[in-house]
Amino acid sequence: MPTETFEFQVEARQLLQMMIHSIYSNKDVFLRELVSNASDALDKLRLEALRDDALDADVSDLHIAIETDRQARTLTVRDNGIGMSHDEVVQLIGTIANSGTAKFLRDLKEAESTASAEGLIGQFGVGFYSSFMVADEVTLLTRRAGESQGTRWTSSGEGTYTIETVDSAPQGTAVTLRLKPEDTDDQLHDYVSAWKIREIVKRYSDFITWPVRMAPEAADGADGAEGADDAPREPETLNSMKALWARSRDEVTDDEYHELYKHISHDWSAPLETIRLQAEGTFEYQALLFIPSHAPQDLFMQGYQRGIQLYVKRVFIMDDCEALMPPYLRFVKGVVDAQDLSLNVSREILQQDRQIQLMHRRLAKKVLSTVKDMMSAEPERYATFWREFGRVLKEGLLSDFENRETILGVSSFATTHDKDEPTTLRQYVERMKDGQEHIFYLTGESRQAVENSPHMEAFRAKGVEVLLLTDPVDEVWVQADPAFDGKQLRSVAKGEVDLGTEEEKKEAATEREGRQQEYADLLGWMTDRLSGTVKEVRLSSRLTVSPACIVSDTHDVTPALENMYRAMGQDVPQVKRILELNPGHPLVSGLNRAHAERGEEDGTGLHETAELLHDLALLAEGGELGDPSRFVRLMADRLERTL
Repeated sequence: MPTETFEFQVEARQLLQMMIHSIYSNKDVFLRELVSNASDALDKLRLEALRDDALDADVSDLHIAIETDRQARTLTVRDNGIGMSHDEVVQLIGTIANSGTAKFLRDLKEAESTASAEGLIGQFGVGFYSSFMVADEVTLLTRRAGESQGTRWTSSGEGTYTIETVDSAPQGTAVTLRLKPEDTDDQLHDYVSAWKIREIVKRYSDFITWPVRMAPEAADGADGAEGADDAPREPETLNSMKALWARSRDEVTDDEYHELYKHISHDWSAPLETIRLQAEGTFEYQALLFIPSHAPQDLFMQGYQRGIQLYVKRVFIMDDCEALMPPYLRFVKGVVDAQDLSLNVSREILQQDRQIQLMHRRLAKKVLSTVKDMMSAEPERYATFWREFGRVLKEGLLSDFENRETILGVSSFATTHDKDEPTTLRQYVERMKDGQEHIFYLTGESRQAVENSPHMEAFRAKGVEVLLLTDPVDEVWVQADPAFDGKQLRSVAKGEVDLGTEEEKKEAATEREGRQQEYADLLGWMTDRLSGTVKEVRLSSRLTVSPACIVSDTHDVTPALENMYRAMGQDVPQVKRILELNPGHPLVSGLNRAHAERGEEDGTGLHETAELLHDLALLAEGGELGDPSRFVRLMADRLERTL
């Protein structure tokens, strides 16, 4: 049959050369593309055979075969699928694009990164041409099912391609690559090596529906055959074809799920929970997610790799697909298989894709609802989950405002109610005293430090439960004044404290008014003397034992949060706080009498006592002194006088 020679369009030739030499950073993907195309051809043949009973096609053993020849340095990917007619070869393979090539080339040149350029390639649908990254020449031999003649397409990817009609060609498509020499510096591996082919197929195409087979003689020839046994042997199937997420729950055992989890997570332990999700409609996808039974050591380290693998029609696309799961659920492992994405979709495109955003929202809600069910139905498993991942889950309170109420609902906190068992906010609300309007909490570095804080004294005396928040993230999310079940979360170290029944509050207000008049001069004098460090000195209703404590205004940033911002390099102005005095403490009442009797005549004595009172309150809450050496000097002087 006559052979026709054609030239690529100038723009198409430029596009092809750019893709071959600069677009793909990982050249292994060429085999993924060819296997994926073969899988699509098999799917189409199966569908066509169901629609057309008269179709003269063999569907008895649909498969993909990979053949290698080390001597000739060729690699062939063959399928017995639908195949292509002569006209389809011209339309689909002979030209890179029917229209829009110039615009696409401009977009490609303007792409800011290799990743975005790969995304454009994926959108354009020219994955077949990735073969030229590893091949000096590509030959495609194909015959459409039901037709008698086939078509051969050949090109070196330089400027021309040839097309000829052939009388004898097997059903389906065979793509043969005459491989370039191995060059590890250019990421060109030995693609006639059986172990390399196994590695690529296992990584990218393990869950393809159809068997991917490799002839044993090709594998032996590639790696050095053992013996000279002439007996024919069965081809080796390289892929598992076990896409567990595509099978019903009844068809899969827990052991199979656990093996898949271990495969994708490199974890020796079984997962704590398995989550299945199948979405149908305009955008179809399937998800199989796992909650690990323990947190990895690098969970909070920069650059932690997320565990969601993205597949498109069972073809592996990327390992850590950040766009599918929010950062606070980064510990979740699993697989998401979408039906309507490009094989070469990039991370940039994923972040902007509306359908991906919808998947992101639904997957997050599914994980949270699973945790909620675990909390009510399996409290022991939930306790394990919270112990391992509670700290990272609370990050969602800072970023996922849509699910904040849900996250609060599945969170647990240490509490003064029980020294061993954490509590949920729902349990806290159920135990609230009559007349209590808020959920009270206190943040700090450790449970011991928080429990012994002076701010807790009145709450302990009244028997009011307080949440003890000791994770660094707690300092941040509580600043947003969150609420649960209509109850605001309030810090016991901020603002005024008003505890007790209405009658007790009235009695306390009357007593406080009398005390205020009694201590008015001292409070005014101390406010003036300590104006460099505090904004106000006032009487306290939260102290029962300690002489003084330091509190923040209701909407002020806490010192711990100030320090966190400064550690991140942010310039945060220092916020003055409030010094509260306990009028029932002998030190405070004695200071009030001394000030009333001696006033300014005392010289520096009362001034130093006021300063020490402030520093003691600061130390009691775990704060840092502005001038530690001066504090030591004043304390030593006071102690000396007692001897």
